[in-house]
This record gives sequence, C-alpha cells and structure tokens, in this order.
Amino acid sequence: MIRYEGRESQVFKLLRPKTTVSAHCDLPCGVYDPAQARIEAESVKAIAEKYAANEDPEFRARAILIKEQRSQLVKEHLWVLWTDYFKPPHFEKYPQLHTLFNEATKLAGASGTKGSMDVGVAEELLGKIAEIDKIFWETKQA
Repeated sequence: MIRYEGRESQVFKLLRPKTTVSAHCDLPCGVYDPAQARIEAESVKAIAEKYAANEDPEFRARAILIKEQRSQLVKEHLWVLWTDYFKPPHFEKYPQLHTLFNEATKLAGASGTKGSMDVGVAEELLGKIAEIDKIFWETKQA
C-alpha cells in the first residue's frame, strides 16, 4: 500500500528519472531518411495497380485496407522529417520546403492516396517525395 503523507511515496522516488538529458532530435543524427516514405509510397502505387488488375471483391477490400495503412505510414514518415529533422536554417535555404511537405502529406491523405486508388496520384506523391529526398541529401552534404 502506498501512503501519501504530504510527501512523495517511496515508489515515486524510485521511479523518478535520475538524469535529465536534452537533444536536438529524437535519436542521434543519421536515423532520418526519406527512403522510408518512398518505400511506403511505392507500395501504395503497386497496390493501386494490382487493385485495378483484379476484380475479386475480397482481394480489392484487402488492397484498400493495406493501401490506406501504407498511406498513413507515408504521412508519418514525412511528418517526422518535417518536424524533427528539418530545422529553421533548412527552411530559410529552401523556402519551398514547407509547401512541399504540405503537398506531399496531403497527397498521402484522405484527398490523395489514402482515399483514392488512382495510380496517377501515387505517382504524384512519389514525385513530391523525390523532391524532398533531393533537398534532404543536399542538407546532409552541408
């Protein structure tokens, strides 16, 4: 039994962190890569192509579910790059970067690949990711 007598219990004292740390990113630099978003976006495109070539309703239902999951992963990978990797100096050097990420995440969202089986939308998403990838690798060289 934990007693609260105006002081922290012994359990809370044991669980309190002993060390405070800070970092400019979630993990050491080098773990970020637009390839994660690209791979998921390539899956989305492949699923849309297979969906179009198959009339089986069960296959199509599974394809839609998986495509929506992969589209969500694209968004999540892009958000991590946008919010964790890229810093104000990057946005100053590449003023189109915010717009590019916004367009890419929307292309992976409900009005894009998540809500459509259009291969063309998936290709457009891959194009935006390629632009982000180019800028990303330029920032890694600096």
